[in-house]
Amino acid sequence: MARLDVLALVLAGGAGSRMEVLTQDRAKPALPFAGVYRLLDFPLSNLRHSAIDDVWLLVQFETQSILDVVAGGRPWDLDRSHGGLRIVPPQQESGDDGGQWHAGNAHAIYTNRHLIAGAEPDALLVMSADHVYKLDYADVVAQHQRTGAEATVVTTRVPVAQAKHHVVLDIDEGGIVRGCEVKPEKPSHGVVAAEVFVFDTAVALELLEQLGQDDDADGEGLGDFGDRLLPALVERGRVHEFALSGYWKDVGRPETYFAAHRDVLVARSRRRSSDLQLDDSAWPILTHDVPRMPALIESGGQVVDSLVGPACRIAGRVERSVLGPGVVVQEGAVVRDSILLNDVTVRARARVQHAIVADGATVGADAVVGAGISGDLPTSDELVLIGAAARIAAGAKVPAGDRIDPGGRRRAT
Repeated sequence: MARLDVLALVLAGGAGSRMEVLTQDRAKPALPFAGVYRLLDFPLSNLRHSAIDDVWLLVQFETQSILDVVAGGRPWDLDRSHGGLRIVPPQQESGDDGGQWHAGNAHAIYTNRHLIAGAEPDALLVMSADHVYKLDYADVVAQHQRTGAEATVVTTRVPVAQAKHHVVLDIDEGGIVRGCEVKPEKPSHGVVAAEVFVFDTAVALELLEQLGQDDDADGEGLGDFGDRLLPALVERGRVHEFALSGYWKDVGRPETYFAAHRDVLVARSRRRSSDLQLDDSAWPILTHDVPRMPALIESGGQVVDSLVGPACRIAGRVERSVLGPGVVVQEGAVVRDSILLNDVTVRARARVQHAIVADGATVGADAVVGAGISGDLPTSDELVLIGAAARIAAGAKVPAGDRIDPGGRRRAT
């Protein structure tokens, strides 16, 4: 059986509104993860290790933040003359009133249908760029071809309480998807779409064309895959499941972003191989990094169960936290159960707890940010979110659940 010609579409255009101030000035896939990576590194690394090298990156919101991260595709060997990485922005055609923004992942495919048809791939491998996981996409494509599916949906199992944030799938004993429900209020089980799909190109484009013609707004009503395209495919009876057995987490909300970091810390501290061993030589997560000096732990500095990025300078105490490159924790300051992105400064005697602090922010001396929580992990409402380059004044008190806009200032209370 001849190998399918596969075009990979990485959907990296979302504004990430659920991450609030953390993605106010950057696309969500460009958000740092585990100190030295970006969320976009996960699908691109999986593609590299899966030997799939015809990759289109569909962008839209804060495109420059994506371009800075991908560096022309070099970290994943995608900077080549044939195939490789192609950046696909929203298209403005003759007669458009300023172009058309993507109104969901199905609509993004619809608006680029002519480009896709011109490339003539046998199959479309489509994935989101805000999930943490490892997966050999070649295995998914091989099953798709072997079963003769019109679509193959990668699935995972989440706690039932979390399933309401996803597309919940009903699957029969033969692995055929018989039903789907988008973000049900009361899900009956936790089998959900992991936001990785393989589509028969001709079938998907034909269906999108038909569904789009029913929409007076030029396909905007197509929304996401779970809204109209996937139900239409399910009705045809040839949508198959590919069950992902390893770690997977949607990190599109503050609480899940925090929880995934905690999972990395736990996996690292127990020194065991897992899908969260991000530097595993057999399947490393690759990234575009700028060389910086190693971290410096000064006399009196203490680091407990934490990840500390390069160029950090620690004179205070850091517990159960993840620090990106260039973070400074001055003498007497304490950082607990927090995520500090690149070049954050925590000044002397400040306290930071259950917070996510974006790039270049400063927490003033003696300030108190965050508080205790009711459970083992903070909810989104309990986490403090501080935007990039924000300034928390000396002595300020920032209560649990507060939000500080990028560049914003917080005065002492």
